Amino acid sequence: MSIRVGVIGAGIMGADHIRNLSTTIGGAEVTFVADLDVDRAAAAAPPTARITSDPSELINASEVDAVVVASHDSTHAGLVLECFEAMTPVLCEKPLAPTLLESLEVVAADADIVAATGASLLSLGFMRRFDPGYVALRESVRGRNQGEPLMVHCVSRNGSAAPGTTAESAITNSAIHELDIVPWLLDSPITEVSWQAGKSTRRAEAGLQDPAFMTLRTADGTLATLELYLNAQYGYTTRCEVVSELGTTSLQEPALLGIEQDGARQELIPADWRPRFADAYRLQLQAWISALAGGEPTPLAGAQDGLNASLVAQAMIQSLHSEGTSTKVSYS
Repeated sequence: MSIRVGVIGAGIMGADHIRNLSTTIGGAEVTFVADLDVDRAAAAAPPTARITSDPSELINASEVDAVVVASHDSTHAGLVLECFEAMTPVLCEKPLAPTLLESLEVVAADADIVAATGASLLSLGFMRRFDPGYVALRESVRGRNQGEPLMVHCVSRNGSAAPGTTAESAITNSAIHELDIVPWLLDSPITEVSWQAGKSTRRAEAGLQDPAFMTLRTADGTLATLELYLNAQYGYTTRCEVVSELGTTSLQEPALLGIEQDGARQELIPADWRPRFADAYRLQLQAWISALAGGEPTPLAGAQDGLNASLVAQAMIQSLHSEGTSTKVSYS
């Protein structure tokens, strides 16, 4: 039998999840879609799915076996807690919550459910853990193919920032990917961070310093850097290079289309992150659905992973507000 999925949020991410669950993911059926804009929900939903503007109606519906939360970051914690109350498995898009306090509340509730039932209901959408490039990079680092890793260099550039993006939300919504993936790659938690910025693009809204440069130090002494540029204009790119004692290992960005014409070679760059991570999203969704169908533990990131990323983000924001002072990450 198919897992009947309700999707909350029918924007860019929600619509993509609906499309994948309806067309490419085996064992899943989208039966309910919720969005404050019911017309947008109807446009994204399969013809047979119910539509509502009330996410609570969806979470408690008898025709929903599991929920995907793809609504605004500010709604994540509250909706996850509602899913817990309904004892409904939930895949929440990153971040777990935009604030540390909310993350702590979700983790505490998750721990209570695990203590009572032996299993977590929460899966967290850090999809880069399923990206074939990042998976291969991690396997290479773990195998010490180039010796001991010494540094990690990350670059994340978007064509344009979402309206209302601030320096703080750039960390909790965008940089959060690297705050999760760097310790995942190195099997070592981030213990110290700093935030720096120089000249800002004229295209950045008030409250956003763009680009920004961040450093992360892990418990094993590895130094990682992140250039985050949300208004790069030319499109979306993400890069990650691990510098080791005997060589380097790096992601190869796949080109969707190559053009050779008039004596020139050109590779087209996607406008946003979705083409680059299309495989990661599909693989993550399939792993989630297959685990639910088999009654197995989630193979996705969980509550503690979300909390760890929130703790690092809080330290990074503290550095931002203290003129780039190096800030320790406290996990206690």
